[in-house]
Amino acid sequence: MEELVVEHRLGEAKVKRNPERIIVFDYATLDTLDKMGIHVIGLPKSNIPSFLEKYKDDKYEDVGTLFEPNFEKIFELEPDVIFISGRQAEVYDELDKIAPTVFLEVDGSNYLDSVTRNLKIIGEIFEKEDFIEGELAKINEEMEKIHGKVKGSGSNALIVMANDGAISAYGEGSRFGIIHKEFGFEPVDKDIEVADHGQNISFEYILQQNPDYIFVIDRAATTGGSVTAEQVLDNEIIKRTDAYQKDRIVYLSSQIWYVLSGGLGGTKVMIEDVSAALER
Repeated sequence: MEELVVEHRLGEAKVKRNPERIIVFDYATLDTLDKMGIHVIGLPKSNIPSFLEKYKDDKYEDVGTLFEPNFEKIFELEPDVIFISGRQAEVYDELDKIAPTVFLEVDGSNYLDSVTRNLKIIGEIFEKEDFIEGELAKINEEMEKIHGKVKGSGSNALIVMANDGAISAYGEGSRFGIIHKEFGFEPVDKDIEVADHGQNISFEYILQQNPDYIFVIDRAATTGGSVTAEQVLDNEIIKRTDAYQKDRIVYLSSQIWYVLSGGLGGTKVMIEDVSAALER
């Protein structure tokens, strides 16, 4: 059976074409395989996003958590290929001893290029190149359309994550950099620190920067928390911002942006979120 050599940042994987016994630790990859009609046998089931809740079904094996794979169970399942992303990077070598392991990562500062690369790799493995090319063409067309509208309006934006009461900002080069690079919003502050958890900010900072749009990711809605992003931003300081007064505080589909960015379906939801914001 023909093999494909997939080179990635952690090494290389020799994967047979159209593998049948597939284990996935990356929900974005699972999202893409789902859209392609590819069946998987196992995945970590403890934090499955609602977007993919059908995979809670007992016909799919539970292979541990995102950070702690059940190596014994994975070995028993005899997978043909294992797909992982950044959360499993530290256990790559152990997984690769069990089966060819493909590491796919998304660079938020260069979202479209890295997603394109990942989708093409998956398309090659499963001989679905034409399907992937068609989907990428649609994604590119929609993104270019939005980019043109945003640049034409000259709008700027601030990306905010609410985490059970705390707030942080993300800017250019961050994991949510698609807002600026691909969608075309000027960063209202070009000096935001690039960090996994963003730069801690205050409500006064948001008012001082006074962006045209505020894009909000509610981390607590994804990981569990008692205070929603809407509750966090429901205060007199935020109500003085132009974004609030023009109904341009945009609550993004948080599970998608936080856990599923990079997948085929997730990317389409991200496009829909931003496109809807421009209709306000």
